[in-house]
Amino acid sequence: MKKTIILTLFVLIGHTCFSQTLSKADFIEDLEFLKKTLPVKHTNLFAKITQPNFETKVDTIINKAGSLNYETFTAELFKLMVSIGDEHTFVEAKFTKILPIQFELFKEGLFVTGIDEANSNLLQAKLIAINNQSTANVTSLFKEVIQSENQSYFDDHLLHYINNPSFLKGLGIIDSDEEAEFTLIDKNDKQVKIKLAAVQSNNIANVKLVFSHSNLLSKKGKGNYWFDYDTDKKVLYLNYNKCQEEQDLPFSKFNDDLFAFITQYAPKKIILDLRYNSGGNSGVLSPFIEKIKDSYLNQKNKFFVLIGKKTFSSAVMNAVNLKRNTNAFLIGEPTSGNINHYGEVRGFSLPKSKIVMAYSTRYWETWKGKKGPLKPDIAVNYSIKNYIEGKDEALMQVYKK
Repeated sequence: MKKTIILTLFVLIGHTCFSQTLSKADFIEDLEFLKKTLPVKHTNLFAKITQPNFETKVDTIINKAGSLNYETFTAELFKLMVSIGDEHTFVEAKFTKILPIQFELFKEGLFVTGIDEANSNLLQAKLIAINNQSTANVTSLFKEVIQSENQSYFDDHLLHYINNPSFLKGLGIIDSDEEAEFTLIDKNDKQVKIKLAAVQSNNIANVKLVFSHSNLLSKKGKGNYWFDYDTDKKVLYLNYNKCQEEQDLPFSKFNDDLFAFITQYAPKKIILDLRYNSGGNSGVLSPFIEKIKDSYLNQKNKFFVLIGKKTFSSAVMNAVNLKRNTNAFLIGEPTSGNINHYGEVRGFSLPKSKIVMAYSTRYWETWKGKKGPLKPDIAVNYSIKNYIEGKDEALMQVYKK
């Protein structure tokens, strides 16, 4: 699925510093515009919510417009999107600050996997609270603004926004978007509180952090697609983390090189890792799908596909295609994207806040009759202990076969 998001617009808005103070009249104008425009542009806005219910919810926000600020207004829009129930209809707010900390979710809880250098001793520490609000309370508040019917979707978005001070302020977790206090349990089981000041950025990838040293194979390469070969185990690992062509290496050329390698070295197994792929254009992977169908590797216990909570949109479509049309064996977590879903995203700006509202223009039914996320054949519940030791439970399951 080619997601037709207006990327240039999103990027420009994401990097624009928000300094204007919005008035009650501004919020009302935005909400009236939203109430009128979204039903017209969306391909089927009222699939899960009735029109009267939608309009009532918008009017409820209008009635509290006098008490809103930018952050709380944004939170109200997020709540509205939850009621609509379309994973590809969402809010693109102009967040310009981020807290220099990154978390990953394991079966034992939320743990620090990236942080500013001054606090590097807190890598792999467990999160207990934010501004004295427990992780349970924080999670509960997040469920008001992020769809949670699909747990993987919720978990992925929780990780995306938990270091966003404007988002936390909008939920009332913190009072200012300038800093936040985190309560952590460090590697020595000692409780520690730290205050982190927000930095100017809308993307944690652009913030200088130190990360947990991990020997995970999935972290070894760079680019949208790459492969690695274990000569001892004779296992070929293909990491496909973005449904997008590399400018200097078209996927068709990469795919030719990949299968030439297979012909030369005759691996016993092949692994396609889609765990970190949030989508793009589903057609990019087509050359691989066509080749693997006719390969000797398209057999039980030879072809494995890894999926997880970050597998979304076009990557889900690829995984469904492989599940239905090959002998691929799926390992990991349920996908954050649903098998059948609305998509083909476009967007429009609200007139006063300039917040972009993304909306779906097409319904994708990739597997008739199926509901919810694509689930693995073998579920994996990742642990912090194995992460620290560089052990990937999904790969461990492959090696057992």
